Amino acid sequence: MARRLPWLLFLLLFTFVVAIPADALAARYSTIVLDAGHGGRDNGAKWGGVPEKRLTLDVARRVRKILQKKGVRVIMTRNSDKQISISSRAAIANKYRNAMIVSIHFNAHRNTKITGIETFYASSRGRTIASRIQTRLMRKIRSKNRGIKFTKRLGILNKTRGAAVLVECGFISNAHERKRCNASWYRQIVAQQIANGILASR
Repeated sequence: MARRLPWLLFLLLFTFVVAIPADALAARYSTIVLDAGHGGRDNGAKWGGVPEKRLTLDVARRVRKILQKKGVRVIMTRNSDKQISISSRAAIANKYRNAMIVSIHFNAHRNTKITGIETFYASSRGRTIASRIQTRLMRKIRSKNRGIKFTKRLGILNKTRGAAVLVECGFISNAHERKRCNASWYRQIVAQQIANGILASR
């Protein structure tokens, strides 16, 4: 009986692995949907001549490039200066099974002293992703850590079926932070750290 035990364990293990669906053995999130906020007639925030829509698209493209080099399937809700409704963005994301949705934005406030980076989520899965992205952003960027925040008020988080987060990459209403956000080097760091957070969540 002692000699047969290893074979029995092997058979049990083999049966268990075979029983696992193929999807479960693949990456948890097989598709990453990048949502560059605003676009077209919708500038988003605009301060000091810097429109949010331009920054979001640039960062989303940089994140896509990084992820694709890692062999990750990436879908963009927009890849040009085009206005797209929240419902249409969600519909694009909802076409894909096992999708992670990362919406990219830049912040603004009437109080121009406010600075910092924050990430929003609306589900437990989203919370994990938000935490990983926020942590990595703050490792490389010297700015106020505004943390991760639960909300049900953001349409892109509520209308998508996959795990979703929304990243606010800095306040363009603050002169110092706007200057950084408008710099290519800063957006590259932001893109790299968002990508790192995504990869850590797959």
